[in-house]
Amino acid sequence: MHSVVLGTSGTTFQDVIDVARHGARVELSGEALQALGDARAVIDALAAKPEPVYGVSTGFGALATRHISPELRAQLQRNIVRSHAAGMGPRVEREVVRALMFLRLKTVASGHTGVRPEVARTMADVLNAGITPVVHEYGSLGCSGDLAPLSHCALALMGEGDAEGPDGTVKPAGELLAAAGIQPVELREKEGLALLNGTDGMLGMLIMALADLDTLYKSADITAALSLEALLGTEKVLEPELHDIRPHPGQGASAANMLAVLKGSGLTGHFQEEEAPRVQDAYSVRCAPQVAGAGRDTMAHARLVAERELASAVDNPVVLRDGQVRSNGNFHGAPVAYVLDFLAIAAADLGSIAERRTDRLLDKNRSHGLPPFLADDAGVDSGLMIAQYTQAALVSEMKRLAVPASADSIPSSAMQEDHVSMGWSAARKLRTAIGNLNRILAVELYAATRGIELRRGLTPAPASQAAIEALRAAGVEGPGPDRFLAPDLEAADAFVRAGKLVAAVEPVTGPLA
Repeated sequence: MHSVVLGTSGTTFQDVIDVARHGARVELSGEALQALGDARAVIDALAAKPEPVYGVSTGFGALATRHISPELRAQLQRNIVRSHAAGMGPRVEREVVRALMFLRLKTVASGHTGVRPEVARTMADVLNAGITPVVHEYGSLGCSGDLAPLSHCALALMGEGDAEGPDGTVKPAGELLAAAGIQPVELREKEGLALLNGTDGMLGMLIMALADLDTLYKSADITAALSLEALLGTEKVLEPELHDIRPHPGQGASAANMLAVLKGSGLTGHFQEEEAPRVQDAYSVRCAPQVAGAGRDTMAHARLVAERELASAVDNPVVLRDGQVRSNGNFHGAPVAYVLDFLAIAAADLGSIAERRTDRLLDKNRSHGLPPFLADDAGVDSGLMIAQYTQAALVSEMKRLAVPASADSIPSSAMQEDHVSMGWSAARKLRTAIGNLNRILAVELYAATRGIELRRGLTPAPASQAAIEALRAAGVEGPGPDRFLAPDLEAADAFVRAGKLVAAVEPVTGPLA
């Protein structure tokens, strides 16, 4: 794995993914080290003055009115980390914590925080040693940043609290640092505050969510196309001129993807050859590009917000390039929180329309000739009846998860922090929603491929056939008598999650948008 070099001007989506998920090494550029030293000189000069400066020689939040004498300032920085490391609940995933640490280091490297170069080097060393602080589910209100999660990370830098080692074992952080040859940091003025005052957790989860959703939206276009084939629908509604006259970019991309998958299909276009011919396909089939496309456009907006946040230095107070130290409100998570909620809404709708297509495939009154529940011997066999129940339960939870967290606020810090973003909560529920969406699409894939294979005598599109063959090669069985279904569904879920559905189709279609 290559090294990611942090300068003063932010980082990239891919760098975040590489560090969080793939263990890429982190280095600080000479430019960053120079900026760190310059900003620290400003803080040291302010610390030597008798006038109080917020975050340097005062308390924090509602306690900011107290001037702290020099002999108590190191204790103040230790205390803020210890007291703010107040998270509770289950452990947060390793990749989330690594993204959190890396993005905090990104802001520190900007030279706007006043943190010493040696503290930044220690942050990089901890990441490179594969040491992951134990961070808990609850504790962040998404204002003044992700305080509790970042505090647990800062606590580990001090050699306190618990952390997971590179072998996955949780031990006292001090033991892990010693084993890696890393000296715990002794925080000085402003450093404790600077290590825990940012939107890094919610931003890291947003970036990883966008990466996952990029694959899932392509997968959804494929499963929608497979369902259209299995239902003997028409691909005419996907033709470019119909989407050019309503020029939403995501809609056009989804329609083009579906059309590419369906190219050469022998199953499409039969909707007027039945005993009860259809004039049009149902909305869940015909409007698939409109729904998936709207989600894609929502992702584009979320990506823009994430790019802006990646280029930001979020701290309070900040050291400006002219040497001024200024208080601000840039730590408020509203920009990130909103788009996290938008994505959860879009994901819920995408899951909902996929479930409706699955239900249609299983209903003999609407599936246009397929057996009830795609069963081998309906009545003796239940087929995929309960697979759709599972999918419906997931959709129901998706709708609950779509309720926005960012519409809420709960005052804290004796009403000093009287309006908060709840961005961390928005990010946490989006991660759950993405897992559910993957499972929902896996059930649709399982049903649609079975439906296509039951259309004996009709030849699916080459891309569809490639998807079916790859799914079967992954251990997911085709039509037949009832069997223990959970392992098949789990294998289909893993197949979609790993991007194998997209990978199976693209050699035939070319790269999907």
